[in-house]
Amino acid sequence: MSVHRRPGIALVTALALAMTSIAVPASAAPGDSKLEPRLRAQLAANRSTTFWVELRDRADLTPARNAAGDERAARVHRIATEHAARSQAPVRALLTSRRASFTPYWIANTIRVTGDAALAAAVAARPEVSRVLADKVVPLPKLMPAATLPRVHSGTQNAEWNLARVQAPRVWDNLSIRGDGIVVATVDTGVQYDHPALAASYRGRAADGTLQHDYSWFDPTGLCADGVPCDNAGHGTHTTGTMVGLDGDHAIGVAPGARWIAAKGCESTDCSTASLLAAGQWIVAPTDRAGNNPRPDLAPDVVNNSWSGWGSDPWYSQIVDAWVAAGIFPAFSNGNTGPGCTTAGTPGNYTAAYASGAHDSAGDIASFSSRGSGQDGTVKPDIAAPGVDVVSSVPGGYASYSGTSMASPHTAATVALLWSAVPELRHDIATTRQVLDATATDTEDTSCGGSPARNNVFGEGRLDAYAAVLGARQPSGVLAGTVSVAPSAATASAATASAATAFGAGSVARQGVALSGATVSVTGPVTRQGTTGADGAFRLALLPPGTYDATITRYGYRATASTVVVSAGETARLDAALDPAPTVILTGTVTGPQGAVADAAVTFAGTPAATRTGADGRFTMSAPTGRYELRVQPRGGCDGVRTQGIDLTADTTLDVTLPAHHDAYGYSCATTTGGYAEGAQRRDTDSNDDAAVRVDLPFPLWFYGQYRSTAWVSTNGQIAFDGPETAFTNVAIPNPFPPNNTISAFWDDLSIDEQGGIYTASGHDSVIVEWRNMRFYGASSQRLSISVELGRDGTIAIHHRGLQGALADGASATIGIENADGTDGFQFAYGTTMTAEGSGVTFHPPTAPPPTVRAHRPAVGTH
Repeated sequence: MSVHRRPGIALVTALALAMTSIAVPASAAPGDSKLEPRLRAQLAANRSTTFWVELRDRADLTPARNAAGDERAARVHRIATEHAARSQAPVRALLTSRRASFTPYWIANTIRVTGDAALAAAVAARPEVSRVLADKVVPLPKLMPAATLPRVHSGTQNAEWNLARVQAPRVWDNLSIRGDGIVVATVDTGVQYDHPALAASYRGRAADGTLQHDYSWFDPTGLCADGVPCDNAGHGTHTTGTMVGLDGDHAIGVAPGARWIAAKGCESTDCSTASLLAAGQWIVAPTDRAGNNPRPDLAPDVVNNSWSGWGSDPWYSQIVDAWVAAGIFPAFSNGNTGPGCTTAGTPGNYTAAYASGAHDSAGDIASFSSRGSGQDGTVKPDIAAPGVDVVSSVPGGYASYSGTSMASPHTAATVALLWSAVPELRHDIATTRQVLDATATDTEDTSCGGSPARNNVFGEGRLDAYAAVLGARQPSGVLAGTVSVAPSAATASAATASAATAFGAGSVARQGVALSGATVSVTGPVTRQGTTGADGAFRLALLPPGTYDATITRYGYRATASTVVVSAGETARLDAALDPAPTVILTGTVTGPQGAVADAAVTFAGTPAATRTGADGRFTMSAPTGRYELRVQPRGGCDGVRTQGIDLTADTTLDVTLPAHHDAYGYSCATTTGGYAEGAQRRDTDSNDDAAVRVDLPFPLWFYGQYRSTAWVSTNGQIAFDGPETAFTNVAIPNPFPPNNTISAFWDDLSIDEQGGIYTASGHDSVIVEWRNMRFYGASSQRLSISVELGRDGTIAIHHRGLQGALADGASATIGIENADGTDGFQFAYGTTMTAEGSGVTFHPPTAPPPTVRAHRPAVGTH
């Protein structure tokens, strides 16, 4: 993903950290390895820039988790601020002595700094510093205009279809629950606070109508005039309306009795790191509008985050962990980069976040809804909620939009209904998740892995607010206990303990016996699942009375099974001691249609066992005995993914053959060497940067089932067929957001100077587009040349040569093809090193193009 560093231009980057680098002397300075490569390049190209200093130590929030519900936010605030002040002191002193501009944060133990390469190097040399990272901006999912569907009769209400689908009106009518007493927050683009559907539920509005925005509104962007809530993009007003909106008798919100507060974490269509961190901090300890006088006692109960990016970057994990420790439910959208698997974006794909995918009025998953898995192989999304054709408030009126941004507020507001109905659930994140999971409507779709009841498309199923509230109010009991290492194993030998640690039992508590991360599953009147904490303890609440079959599993240990009886109003006890499982070795070789596959990820789904193949395609991996789902995934290229079951009872050799990868339309590819084709005619653009030139093709080009007669070649390594596209921020493909209908030959932030340019040529059966000696923005010494040969037969051959510098290896680029609406595509590479001197890839359509009239067109050059 590329980074554009220009004064006055907002960045829209993928969520993976885009970092750069100072010129490295022959002998690297201390701490130089902590500077991410992009930060080095950025500092080399600019006298001064903004960067982030990440401290090594994290605050221990365990005392906050163990505190009483209403005290938890105050505990988090005190522990985190004291820890930040202590651990950041040496770095703050250094920055002060250099007269640097900096802002410290306590919620993520990080410092925002503006300075030059020398200052960055000095900070990186400090032993308490973990990493020094470039600034980034998170793209806000684009609002997708949608249809306005007719209202549906539900209970006594004529409700919007989405509210009827989650059965919110039945909660209001049958159970008299509307979310009263609960405060929901949003981190978004802001909110129109006086919108007819939102004015009455704004916490900053008193009963007499007077307004006090302090502690109910925070704008770290500084874009809203006079500190008064505003929404310059409409996104936040829409998502807030879905949570609490009510205009007369027209309900648009799931929990119209709840109150709302908001932090403007997004400037407009993008969200800066600084604003998102400041907003996340404010959620735990709301302040006045100036950011002073924190009041953690005014923290919200639930926070909705209808924003997401790509990849698996942990940058926001400390904020989510702090919210959970404070007892604030963290609702996130899962992302709009479907339909491909493993497209769930951060922070929604964190285990600690509760992410929502999107379904339509028929209950079908939305094509754009991102799929899992998530962090450490966890199922993502956690749940699916209405996210297509959702009517809600926007500044000045109402509108229908689609996106997982629209889905997450349904889940957040359902938590408000739950906590209003069952006050003892308030701040109990784990049990609340169990209730949502257990009462969701199971929806089978194992196309991205998982089971019919719990998969990486729908998560636990479709959200049902009525079933959740009803289930939580039924007579129930609790199952609690502790999981530990069996005494004989715990004391047998240090070697045994070391082996247990190697297989993920590494969170053994101080006593040396408690096991964290064990999964406790019960099946009886209901099916529930929980996980042990750092002390080995677990608690499954709100279990209907009855007899349950309980199973306890932990990677690296033998499973145990037992029967327990849960009685209403009582706590049943289940303690278990697990024996370490014997370990075996799996070896093998991974090959594809073109031979050995190097650097492929070899994993056992749902476990920490993972390795990568060597240059010869061979791998070795140790694991406890058991049955696993083996998954082999190449890092890119033309090979597909292979998944198969395997029973490990002894040392085993297994060779894996990967299939050729095809996209949904049927394109396949093959890697090549040599064959670089040059253009002959230089094509001038209006600008040397972020510009495109039109090319009329001499023959109709068959591309994703349609003939194309015109192409636009951008300076950023893309060919588009629907008009000029000049996006400098590359993303994974396919992606429903523009640019679509493109060939990404090497999509990155490139530009032309006097040493390079765009050239074309044509012959009877092919057209050549060449980007010759292109430079990377902000790094003039790093260059490459790109050639694309478009064949009359529909083939697309891409080659690279003249690679100079680290960026030319493709680690920050996207290479591939995408259809007209971004629902299908073939991603050869994204954020991985797949280019080499003279390397290439050719994309082949599934069938030959159909006959067409060959209209005469002027040649685009000579071939």
